[in-house]
Amino acid sequence: MANLPILPEERHRLIRQRLEAQGRVLAVDLARDLNISEDTIRRDLRELAALGHCQRVYGGALRLSPASGDLQTRQRQNPEGKALVARRAVGLVQPGQVLFLDAGSTNRAIAEALPDHADLTVITNAPDIALALAGRPGFTVIQVGGVLNPSVGGTLGARAVREVADYAADLCFVGVCAVSAEAGLRCFSLEDAEFKRAVIAASRAVAVAVTAEKVGTAASFHVADLATIDHLIVGGEVPDAALAPLLDAGLAILQAAA
Repeated sequence: MANLPILPEERHRLIRQRLEAQGRVLAVDLARDLNISEDTIRRDLRELAALGHCQRVYGGALRLSPASGDLQTRQRQNPEGKALVARRAVGLVQPGQVLFLDAGSTNRAIAEALPDHADLTVITNAPDIALALAGRPGFTVIQVGGVLNPSVGGTLGARAVREVADYAADLCFVGVCAVSAEAGLRCFSLEDAEFKRAVIAASRAVAVAVTAEKVGTAASFHVADLATIDHLIVGGEVPDAALAPLLDAGLAILQAAA
């Protein structure tokens, strides 16, 4: 008796299991392993993406980043890993520089790790970052105006984007929800993505600091391609399968180890 075809619900379950285990799937591999057509697999991936279970990319799909909650939720996620990557990230900062730090829980950790008495100017759209640095010796803090988005934790919108264009930073730390060779830098807010692109355009050098769980994942909105990054700082243990595509793309990665 011929093998019965796998039902769509069962295929979806198997695909989600592989995404969870490997972080990414390729349509050609799934079609071979499940003995069905690539067209069927591509349809399955579109359906799973529409349900919020993955992000479609060319040739397959990626697991969604776990960093999809509001700022307060994200601040409770992996604080030790964020402190670790922050300590590695501040090694890029030189005295007297002008820095952009946009809203985000990892960037808050970087702000807290910056050294005093270094004559730093920090431009930020995040009130919590501005308040964390206010009054500390050696800091000039510039708060970007705009409409405060409580979920993102920063000011966004047309006014904020216009204001960023008035500045020129030596280095920016751009907070992202996901980074991968297939999808680049991504986040979960369209307005946040637009603001991050403005920050990148106004900065001489671009750094991205992420904890391990964001590597090899995707999110809803594209921020920038990997080619825009000068420094990628990764904290924690990253599986080789997630890290290898970034290295193959020619990205210089600074790893933060405990």
